Amino acid sequence: MTAATEKSVYLRGLRAGAPFVIVVVPFSLLFGVAATDAGLTLGQAMGFTVLVIAGASQFAALQMMVDQAGIAFVLLAALAVNLRMAMYSAALVPHIGAAPLWQRACVAYLLFDQTYLASVKAYEEEPDLTLRQKVAFFFGVATPITPVWCAMTAVGVLVGATIPEAAALDFALPITFLAMVAPMLRTSAHLAAAATSVVVALALSGLPSGFGLLIAAACAMAVGVLVEDRV
Repeated sequence: MTAATEKSVYLRGLRAGAPFVIVVVPFSLLFGVAATDAGLTLGQAMGFTVLVIAGASQFAALQMMVDQAGIAFVLLAALAVNLRMAMYSAALVPHIGAAPLWQRACVAYLLFDQTYLASVKAYEEEPDLTLRQKVAFFFGVATPITPVWCAMTAVGVLVGATIPEAAALDFALPITFLAMVAPMLRTSAHLAAAATSVVVALALSGLPSGFGLLIAAACAMAVGVLVEDRV
């Protein structure tokens, strides 16, 4: 494969990731504001967001810190919310599991909802992509999202107090997931899994720290497999 081909695939990944910036901006701003309200300094908030790069688990851990929970419970909450990354990793192994160690380490660091869903969609639609092309596409998706996430977190910390509540920054998270998931609902198995996740998540919404979402995810996968086998 030529370097030009890899570059073109990388640029396609970049274009696939660019639209997510629209919702990453308010979401990361919101985390910066929340971090300031929780008493974190700029350095602490940036260390948090640069090391983790996982919005939902960052908010879960931050809320536990605000509630003055012990460090073990803070870590458990973040881990519980982020367990979906284990499912993401398992799904990516057939595609990029043979990549060099340093590339897999970078993929692990940059693995979040947007990079996973955009990449898997591309891999399914283009099964002839080579290993190097798949890695290039993944990094392309991450390129516009990651620096914006970190930069806008800093902006949220620095100017959070001046952002009016009417801005409703918290709209970003549900819109992000709708934009990512909706195009992937193409089969009856997908639809059954999505419906199951909605019903179970709402039924278990009272559970703490996102545990209801984890149970809903497991139920959705089970239903999706059952429907797929019967079709």
